Amino acid sequence: MSKVGALSLRKRYKLYWERNKKSQGYLLKKNISDIIYRIIRVVLLFGMCFLILQPILQKISISFMAERDLYNPMVISVPENFTTDNYQLAAMFMDYGKTLWNTFFVSLTISLLQIAMCTLAGYGFARFDFPFKKFWFACVMLVIIIPPQTLSTSLHLHFRYFDILGLIKLFTGDTLNLRGSVVPYYLMSMGCMGLKNGLYIYMIRQFFRNIPKELEEAAYVDGCGTLKTFLRIMLPDAKPILTSCFLFAFVWQWTDGFYSSTFLGNIKLLSLQLSQIGEKLGHYIVNTLKNNAGASIGYTNCIVATGTLMVIVPLIVLYLFAQKGFVESLSSSGIKM
Repeated sequence: MSKVGALSLRKRYKLYWERNKKSQGYLLKKNISDIIYRIIRVVLLFGMCFLILQPILQKISISFMAERDLYNPMVISVPENFTTDNYQLAAMFMDYGKTLWNTFFVSLTISLLQIAMCTLAGYGFARFDFPFKKFWFACVMLVIIIPPQTLSTSLHLHFRYFDILGLIKLFTGDTLNLRGSVVPYYLMSMGCMGLKNGLYIYMIRQFFRNIPKELEEAAYVDGCGTLKTFLRIMLPDAKPILTSCFLFAFVWQWTDGFYSSTFLGNIKLLSLQLSQIGEKLGHYIVNTLKNNAGASIGYTNCIVATGTLMVIVPLIVLYLFAQKGFVESLSSSGIKM
């Protein structure tokens, strides 16, 4: 260290203790408390990151292990016999290419439809007065609270024997069976009764309530109607919340098993194929490899872990792009939450 630097450091050190003396030790106590706070924060963040990343890292390690590595006590995290056969088997069992496209198309279309309908409903609850408004919003809260499994029987019967005021049976002589297709889910999303739709309505309503009404009043004075004000004034400011809701809707639909198995049983989706991967592995070993012993529990878990990684990798990529869009929307928005 140069003499000038040493003198500067000594001067700052002396100045610091003079300030601390004038503050009767408050400055030193504050600095110590800040250091302790930073240490605690780093430890907590590290612990949270470890809890989230450790299972994923463990699955990545297992996915590249041969079956004999799974039972080798000397192999912990680094595979001794590196292989990609697990990915090939998982892709074959899940019919990955076709299933990935089906899952992407269904998740994208349903998410866009849900966000469009929930945005209209949330804006209506935030800005307009209509009869029984509180009652209908209480119903939205019930959609959030009541688990969808409670309605599974009625939903099954409704779409198994689908009819519109008895008109379909009147003209055709029978009801429609909509199960096994994506149509029931589209209808539910259009009616804001899809997966987590109550939560999206609530989030969007709260966002619009925090936007000053003066913006809309100024647009009305300038000649904008209700629809034009909504499209040109309110929606641009709502990009952050719409991005967040779309991300939630896409991810939840991507990994959903309840609605997918209830309505989309005839359509290959990743969540459904992943739940069957263990059974398919057993059939493959017995019928193709002619091994009557079947698949071991450890190897079955290995293939399931590999399939799980193949399911979540597209979500990680989507999240990276959606996170960037979310940050850009926040920085460009004229409304500060």
